[in-house]
Amino acid sequence: MSVTQNGKGYNRTLAFTIMMLAAISGSLMQTSLGTALPSLMKAFDISISTAQQATTWFLLTNGIMVPLSAYLANRVPTKYLQLFASFALLIGIAISMLTPENSNSWWIFVAGRIVTALGVGVIMPLLQIVIINMYAPEERGTAMGMMGLVVGMGPAIGPTLTGWILKENHTILGITLSDHWQSIFVIPFIIIAIATILTPIFVKNFIQTSKIKMDYFSVVLSTVGFGLFLWGFTNVSTQGWGDWSQVILPISAGIIVVILFGWRQLKLDKPFLDIRVFMNKEFTIASAQIILLTMAMYGVEMMLPTYLQNVRGLNPFDSGLTLMWGALCLGLISPIAGILYNKVGTKRLSFVGFSMLALGTLPYIYLTPETPTLLITVLYTMRMAGVALTMMPLTTAAMSALPDSMGSHGTAANNTVRQVASSVVVALMTSVVQNVTSNHLPSSSLKTTDPILYASKALNASMDGFQIAFILSFIFAVIGIFLLIFLKSGKESNK
Repeated sequence: MSVTQNGKGYNRTLAFTIMMLAAISGSLMQTSLGTALPSLMKAFDISISTAQQATTWFLLTNGIMVPLSAYLANRVPTKYLQLFASFALLIGIAISMLTPENSNSWWIFVAGRIVTALGVGVIMPLLQIVIINMYAPEERGTAMGMMGLVVGMGPAIGPTLTGWILKENHTILGITLSDHWQSIFVIPFIIIAIATILTPIFVKNFIQTSKIKMDYFSVVLSTVGFGLFLWGFTNVSTQGWGDWSQVILPISAGIIVVILFGWRQLKLDKPFLDIRVFMNKEFTIASAQIILLTMAMYGVEMMLPTYLQNVRGLNPFDSGLTLMWGALCLGLISPIAGILYNKVGTKRLSFVGFSMLALGTLPYIYLTPETPTLLITVLYTMRMAGVALTMMPLTTAAMSALPDSMGSHGTAANNTVRQVASSVVVALMTSVVQNVTSNHLPSSSLKTTDPILYASKALNASMDGFQIAFILSFIFAVIGIFLLIFLKSGKESNK
């Protein structure tokens, strides 16, 4: 669709598609590395805790960049900001992909992940802000539904794609893609390279910018506060909740600094991140539901592959295939959800979505080592359909509750709470599963006296841990249903 800007025509659909391409590349880079950790450990001769640094630093940098996105979107023309983010993603992927294979060079690989996260932390919020500025309120639901392809399918398909690449060599159009770890970066690199080349030609300055003065103290508070908070939670999986120096202290200090950051924003005439968006009831309720939806989604999404591999004995590729149908369902339904949002509104659509999420999660509480894989796949697909019907409509409702002038701040705030929610739930689920499993393990002496009985009881201990994680996910979904009482009904939330 062609529209005009400053008297010049441009193709809105083409511009949006190019920005989506960049977002797809960034989304693949968020979660695809998990499946490749064993390969990286072997190639670089490093421990699992060292290998996890690649994910930890990515999440930290991404979480720090998201609050900064509101200022950048209002200060830097869209074309140049998109170009910066695309180049950061392109360079970051190249650095990691070309890192020499030895333990002394591991820091180069991590540096590449940090540069990549700089781009991803801008690309995702910017796409959402552009939707608000480029599309009329009645069109945003459909556009947000298309964005759901990126938000949901990228992280879901990433691990499966990585497992497929690492399983064996693949020949595509006469070109061989080896089963080496470097190959997992090839497809995202090609995608972002194409997007980077096309950005200067087709992407325009969709957001009205102004010469806003940078409040450097706010930048420091935001960086330190969210950085410490997220770092503390990422350490829970390896250090446990009781570790003072790497968990309790950084989380506590992060909360204090974030509170100071919020207090300063309320005092500034032109805040770095305007947290007054949370004074809007509709925005706050929709954001709270997005938090619950994110926690319910990740609670199963991160635990299920571990169950499939550790309990069922599936390899990473086969476990990824088990979840692939849910990812495809999410991608197919997200655009449809955007269209339905414009017709029936947020409340009814979210009720159906949260109900499907809860009903699809409940049977997981009763999983056993013998549960048919087909049933697990069907239930997971049902859950992802519920997520698709809920995520983008709620996001659209949150943004539509604000005036367009507050769109960038609302997007930054919305993405920040989602980032925090994902970090918290990952730490929560990991620690719960580890603690429950450890507390229910049989005596180690049983390994010698009766190894078969020990293996059976150890398996039951693992299942107890997974059961608690699935119960928490179910509770998050149920709370989300009850919160719908406070959300405007029908199309009232659409402006």
